[in-house]
Amino acid sequence: MGLFDAIRGEFIDIVEWTDDSRDTIVWRFPRHDNEIKMGARLVVRESQTAVFVNEGQIADVFTPGTYTLHTQNMPILSTLKGWKYGFDSPFKAEVYFVTTRQFTDMKWGTANPVIVRDAEFGMVRLRAFGSFAAKVVDAAALLRELAGTDPQFRTEEVQEYLRQLIVGRLSTALAASGVPMLDLATQQDAIGTRLAGVLSQELASVGIAVPKFVIENISLPPEVEEAIDTRSRMGIAGNLDQYTQFQAANAIGDAARNPGGGGEGVGLGVGLAMGQRIAAGLAPQTGQAPQAPAAAAPAPAAATPPPLPRQAQWFLGIGGAQQGPYDAAALSGLVAAGTLTRETLVWKDGMAGWLPAAQVPEVGGLFGAVPPPLPPQA
Repeated sequence: MGLFDAIRGEFIDIVEWTDDSRDTIVWRFPRHDNEIKMGARLVVRESQTAVFVNEGQIADVFTPGTYTLHTQNMPILSTLKGWKYGFDSPFKAEVYFVTTRQFTDMKWGTANPVIVRDAEFGMVRLRAFGSFAAKVVDAAALLRELAGTDPQFRTEEVQEYLRQLIVGRLSTALAASGVPMLDLATQQDAIGTRLAGVLSQELASVGIAVPKFVIENISLPPEVEEAIDTRSRMGIAGNLDQYTQFQAANAIGDAARNPGGGGEGVGLGVGLAMGQRIAAGLAPQTGQAPQAPAAAAPAPAAATPPPLPRQAQWFLGIGGAQQGPYDAAALSGLVAAGTLTRETLVWKDGMAGWLPAAQVPEVGGLFGAVPPPLPPQA
């Protein structure tokens, strides 16, 4: 071996990258004046791709393996350089290592609600959030379209772009799924898989794929959630009659927690209403409204006083169904519970037809005894 060969051997390079971060996508190998010696060893590990860039042009792409850099395994770079100074001379090129493993810590979420049309609820505003995995599948395209000459291209530089793309495709995916809003929770995996395919196709031009897309939660506006809760409570109650009893029971509890301000009277009225409702429910079902029990035959005048005058019996029209009969005390309880309103249709014996409660003086006076709702608290 001659002196020149010995000196040349001292300068053989090892071009490699061991990633000590979890968020670096592209890393440029540092080399003074970008000079790499002929015969240098290139080590490309699994989950990496090495890209040679010569004078601003991508020359060669190396997959995982160990390479000795010479003209035989760099045909494109050899053609570009021409090697006019001999095959043993150093050459200048930039080497970019591109991570090809999955980045699984990517998060997404809707900053603003996404409006979709639902067959049952009409137009609904939805919010959603979750995570996704991104992976480089074309290192050359990534360098050309996104990374450029950045010496260290990190996930934070592309994550916002990906998030905006996801939110832009989310509303289309939800609308195209044809899944009712109440069934979205059962279809989140299927929608996520469909979105992963759409996003991978959209990002193919920049060399990125989305192998996994997870929808962690889809939430509704508070007013829609409240409406669903009300419907659920009615479903548990079974029917309107039982739901009225449920509301009355809640009113009794509220009155008990607020002993001042006439709470005792409201509780008494609601209790009477509930008692009458339960008694009516126990009566035989004949297909007609239950009647008040007939007064017992009076005893001889000398033994007992005459019977008390019979109280008026009221019937209510709620939800297209006839409810009742109720006495005056029961009506007070129903007003307190919010079941009997000014617009509720009422009727009693002697009236020509059904009228709104506010137009019947005997019933309309009950609403004046109910205090208005408290003003909003600061």
